[in-house]
Amino acid sequence: MSDTAAQEEQREAQHEEQREAQQEAQDGRRAPDARTRERRVAALRGARRALARPGFVTTLRERLALLDGVEELYDLDEPSDLYGNGVVAALEERTAALLGMEAAAFFPTGTMAQQVALRCWAGRTGNPVVALHGLGHPEVHERNAFSRVAGLRPVRLTDEPRQPTADEVRGFEEPFGALMLELPLREAGYLLPTWEELTEVVEAARERDAVVHFDGARLWECTVHFGRPLAEIAGLADSVYVSFYKSLKGYGGAALAGPRTLVEEAKTWRHRYGGQVFQQFPTVLSALAGLERELPRLPSYVTHARVVAGALREGLAAAGLPWARVHPEVPHTHEFQVWLPCTPEAAGEAALRQAEETGTMLFSQPWDAAGPGIALTEVSVGESGLEWTPDDVRSAVADFAARLTT
Repeated sequence: MSDTAAQEEQREAQHEEQREAQQEAQDGRRAPDARTRERRVAALRGARRALARPGFVTTLRERLALLDGVEELYDLDEPSDLYGNGVVAALEERTAALLGMEAAAFFPTGTMAQQVALRCWAGRTGNPVVALHGLGHPEVHERNAFSRVAGLRPVRLTDEPRQPTADEVRGFEEPFGALMLELPLREAGYLLPTWEELTEVVEAARERDAVVHFDGARLWECTVHFGRPLAEIAGLADSVYVSFYKSLKGYGGAALAGPRTLVEEAKTWRHRYGGQVFQQFPTVLSALAGLERELPRLPSYVTHARVVAGALREGLAAAGLPWARVHPEVPHTHEFQVWLPCTPEAAGEAALRQAEETGTMLFSQPWDAAGPGIALTEVSVGESGLEWTPDDVRSAVADFAARLTT
């Protein structure tokens, strides 16, 4: 082995160790104490007012109610699905149409869908290297699945808390077969590029003969920021993954959309990965319900999230906290971050006591450490949040801040 090859192998080993260490740290950071989680779920269930009410905190009976009225969305007298036909095929067709793609394939998870998509592209380009963001979901949350399972080699365009730039794509020091963009970039605050920046990044990848894949788990809520319909946004990429539960409140599931030949090959790999599930009609019907009922509401959530974020900034400033931040100041989607000058334990306890004692839950997500003396949480605005006026938000912030300082 040459010295250069040995050095490259050593660098790759170091990068692998760094990724594993980051994953372990991330897993630990996002593993709340069981008792704290029980309190948070109970507080959210009991709260009279909350900015969002995620489905996973409800009971099985309440979750089953999601399927009420689905006979209006699909003929329930049709035969049940078997290994991906029937209602599954209907969901795939509708998803492809919404995204302006030739075809789509339903997957039980997005992790599986994206591994399959990118290994299919690697076979076509002859290059297993995937350029992505260091804060992207595969790097942070998937235990190095690209390299350990899919035979891919991820390389990081940047680790900065922002979207990659066209210059970074053009100037990257080695060839890559695919560029993967997470829209929005959750770990950086659900950030999106401008439309012009996005098109420039895509063009830069094309100049390098690379395909473009969108990690669009939350692509559904990007239309307000870009001012473009879903099909036009998705049309920039060669393939797109979308989730049916993150924004649409379904039971689970994902879809990979793209050229028909790619999707047909992806279905073969779906079977090999164990994703050819015998029957999936409950999850698929919940996805159809989400497309019909929740998707049209998302623009109103994004618009009101901007109102909520502005009132939060005003309330935190009025509370006299020495340093606080709403990030981004104008949310790109209906989700954003709040940073406070305190420990995660202090912020979490203040949020829980406010909900338990007043019935108002301003911050329902866990608090993490973003640095020494800095606590970070995510805020999501859903249907229940539309009822909140700016005065409601400022009042809730004042009450929270009083509990935090005492």
